[in-house]
Amino acid sequence: MKKRVEKSSKEKVDKVDSVTDEEPPKTADDYQCSGNLEQDFTKLCKLMGVKDVPSVKIKQSSSTNRGTSLESKMTTWSSKPCLRIELENEDHGSVKEVKISGWKMDEVVLQVLSRILPSLSNLQCLHMWRVGLTDYTFTSMRNTVSLCSNLRKVVLEGNPLPEQSYHLLIAEDSMLTDLSLRNNHIGEEGARLIGSALSTVHSANKNLLSLNLAFNSIGDAGAIHISQGLHLNRSLLCLSLSYNQIGDNGAAHLAEVLGPFALTHEEIVERRKLLIKGEESTMVQPSLVSLADSHERPLSVRSSSSLDRLNKSTKNPTKKKDNPKKEEKPAAGQTAKKEEPKVAKKDNKVPRIQAGKLAGKDNNLLVSEQERVDVVETVIPLLDPGIVHAGGKVIHPGNTCLTSLNLSGNKLSEQSLKVFLSSLEGQGEGGLLRLSLNRNQFPSDCDTFLKIQEIMSLRDPLKKNLSGQVEDEHGEPKTTNEA
Repeated sequence: MKKRVEKSSKEKVDKVDSVTDEEPPKTADDYQCSGNLEQDFTKLCKLMGVKDVPSVKIKQSSSTNRGTSLESKMTTWSSKPCLRIELENEDHGSVKEVKISGWKMDEVVLQVLSRILPSLSNLQCLHMWRVGLTDYTFTSMRNTVSLCSNLRKVVLEGNPLPEQSYHLLIAEDSMLTDLSLRNNHIGEEGARLIGSALSTVHSANKNLLSLNLAFNSIGDAGAIHISQGLHLNRSLLCLSLSYNQIGDNGAAHLAEVLGPFALTHEEIVERRKLLIKGEESTMVQPSLVSLADSHERPLSVRSSSSLDRLNKSTKNPTKKKDNPKKEEKPAAGQTAKKEEPKVAKKDNKVPRIQAGKLAGKDNNLLVSEQERVDVVETVIPLLDPGIVHAGGKVIHPGNTCLTSLNLSGNKLSEQSLKVFLSSLEGQGEGGLLRLSLNRNQFPSDCDTFLKIQEIMSLRDPLKKNLSGQVEDEHGEPKTTNEA
């Protein structure tokens, strides 16, 4: 009898435990996101006291219409606030894109999203158009973006911020590859911050491939800041500055960075530090000897002195080169120092070749992880072997990684076109494959523009660089990802 009583009591306890396990969470802090956005969003909004919960509309992607843009698929707009999501497959936990358009998100709804979005393991694109972001809510949104492991594209348009802190999305540790900041009233200060985020002498963004800054107020001063950011950035492939009130002064600086340009004093100082570190390295690759006569004399002289010391200490230097295990013995800091001269020599042509291939695929920028690593992580611009000394200046061969530049709808005259022509001629192999200069203040039949057209048509097999055939009405490229 006692055993039966014990069993029945245990059964009652188990039933109570199962009931308590199934009880819904009483507060938002108790709620655990399931990865199903539709379900999680509705429940969390109710737990956090949202009166009018925005609806969630689902659009499932299919192999038959993957070539069309999300915008064309969702042509029916609702007057009520809603989240539009796209699924990778039939699984409701496979959300690949979240789109919020035309309604102001309050802080509570944004807090709900900040809980849900990081749980979406397949989320690749976040589109926010005119959602009424403030400086405070933007910071919260930026932190949320950094927690989304597979999020690579952010479209943040029509959200002007007083502090213009958009550069936080382009931090050195940012994993975003595609960022659109159109129509955000970005001025000179915002452009300065973005330029510094692209690169300084001490840091550079290594993942961003496409940046759209169209329809802002960057102007000449802002364009100069952006051009400075392009000095040492070797990841950005596509840049749009259309309709930004840029004149000849700003355009000339952008053109100059594409061809040979003089390093600034700060860049020269940093370059010398890198060269000294390379000379102090005790393990220099003997392969540098064969490259010493190719381009840059000062770097070659420094490297050869280290090689002489290396040759005296070993009878067969080639064995040391071919033995990776021996090279891995020194400390991590020493290894990094030794790699810098090697990288500068070995990878001079890597970004030119691969960037050209990427930009030729309809500007979709669909690249693999390995391709992006090869392009952006194997180059030290200040140790570029093409750097020479001329006329008392240190001349860099220029940024040849940028493959697409859009300056449509600005205030360029033939004066700045001449600078572009000079830079394009000085680029040699690689460099720009697409240059949009439509709707500016020069006649379409001027000689300089015709020469630029001829150069670009030779680089682009489709010959659609300047004709506007692959642009929309604003001079923006028409791609499958166009917002």
